[in-house]
Amino acid sequence: MLSTMQDVPLLVTRILQHGMTIHGKSQVTTWTGEAEPHRRSFAEIGIRATRLANALRDELGVQQDDRVATLMWNNAEHVEAYFAIPCMGSVLHTLNLRLPPEQLVFIVNHAADRVVLVNGTLLPLLAPLLPHLPTIEHVVVAGVGDRSVLEGLDVRVHEYEDLLEGRPDTYDWPELDERQAAAMCYTSGTTGDPKGVSYSHRSIYLHSMQVNMAESMGLTDKDTTLVVVPQFHVNAWGLPHATFMTGINMLMPDRFLQPAPLADMIEREKPTHAAAVPTIWQGLLAEVTANPRDLTSMKQVTIGGSACPPSLMEAYDKLGVRVNHAWGMTETSPLGTMAHPPAGLSAEEEWPYRLTQGRFPAGVEARLSGPGGDRLPWDGESAGELEVRGNWIASSYYGGAAGEPSRPEDKFSEDGWLKTGDVGVISPDGYLTLTDRAKDVIKSGGEWISSVELENALMAHPDVAEAAVVAVPDEKWGERPLATVVLKEGATVDYAGLHAFLGRSIAKWQLPERWAVVVAVPKTSVGKFDKKVIRKQYADGDLDVTELG
Repeated sequence: MLSTMQDVPLLVTRILQHGMTIHGKSQVTTWTGEAEPHRRSFAEIGIRATRLANALRDELGVQQDDRVATLMWNNAEHVEAYFAIPCMGSVLHTLNLRLPPEQLVFIVNHAADRVVLVNGTLLPLLAPLLPHLPTIEHVVVAGVGDRSVLEGLDVRVHEYEDLLEGRPDTYDWPELDERQAAAMCYTSGTTGDPKGVSYSHRSIYLHSMQVNMAESMGLTDKDTTLVVVPQFHVNAWGLPHATFMTGINMLMPDRFLQPAPLADMIEREKPTHAAAVPTIWQGLLAEVTANPRDLTSMKQVTIGGSACPPSLMEAYDKLGVRVNHAWGMTETSPLGTMAHPPAGLSAEEEWPYRLTQGRFPAGVEARLSGPGGDRLPWDGESAGELEVRGNWIASSYYGGAAGEPSRPEDKFSEDGWLKTGDVGVISPDGYLTLTDRAKDVIKSGGEWISSVELENALMAHPDVAEAAVVAVPDEKWGERPLATVVLKEGATVDYAGLHAFLGRSIAKWQLPERWAVVVAVPKTSVGKFDKKVIRKQYADGDLDVTELG
């Protein structure tokens, strides 16, 4: 027996139409670095997205399934592209502007992008790459920036505002298959070439609904979210789409991502929510500690991308800002878990739950696999590799313009689950605690040492700004931890003191013997610790390592 329910395709188009009509007065505010930020209503965003779609089709010849790239900051024009491109049946391809040039060239060529929309301030990054991007036919430039760097290049250059001028305010949006690709992002390529993940209209729609659930970010049209997480980083964690569903106002920082302007944005525009990786919040904390600002409007912060040190959570608690831990990845759209404690607990009882990566929502199924592939129990103790599946979880990687989807054995199980590469435990009530990345776990004498646990403990020390721990070869134990630390201004190194400090909370056999002070922990393009760089520095003898007896 079939149901009697209507079957209306879940399309990004419907998110756009809902936002620009039902929530037309909600705003996208873009920071300009000047006295007044730029403000544009959802209704205006919708009209301009419609004009952009007309221009892409009529002037640039963009067709359904064509890939249209963006190399842009978080701003109103980027939001317009977020809707115009997928709603016309093409594929939005956000480019990570922090990737090395050779990886950007690989990504654009692999996706066979025909058009790239770029902020003028990023033209010095794009221009040297264009001779190596044979599929790019058109460059559309938005905002201030020196266009002369494009002179002599074999591409047609267009001004964003000129393209929109005089275009119709209506578009006959196609009724697409909801499983059609709407957007794509590439992984950061920390091992091998970056891999493409293409999100369907259906997956974006369902993911947006989950973002808006109370057990996730749970925002409404009374809220303003400061979207620090880049729009090229897994669709800004789904926020541009989720906001149009519920009318959440967006505050976009554009290129002003330094701690001081972020603090100014919060004080002046009073967002109630913000989302970014831990390194952003560490920098902001240092800024407001040195130069106090009013952060009291910001009731909650979503932190993901890498583990949030407990000391950072505690510091923001004292400022009245609630940190909510989240876990996800490019392949999971990215929302996988959110760390909201169960009901009815005191603040003290909530704390262990807040330190987890969080609970799985109804749309994400999870399991743990041991080294031999055996399924491990959810007992809060049995550690294994996390595998997930669900309606917004990737089932393969994009195989290229003429290729079949790619399903590497180390990324996907035989029965189709995504192998995340994260090692952790799951409690009986479904809370995930990640202990490490599979590639970063320290295998010492047949036992595992969590680099994340060591890092969090070190960053609780008053003299330590950042800490990264990696496995290095050891003749006796196979591997042992090397601790690299960034000291706070004015602090002096005391390895014995740091070793003793760790010994208060970490088992003695897990304590590092090798130590080094570094100016900064190397980061990936999305702000995570780049541990392969540290391992190479150690192997090449580039670190000044002290070994404790």
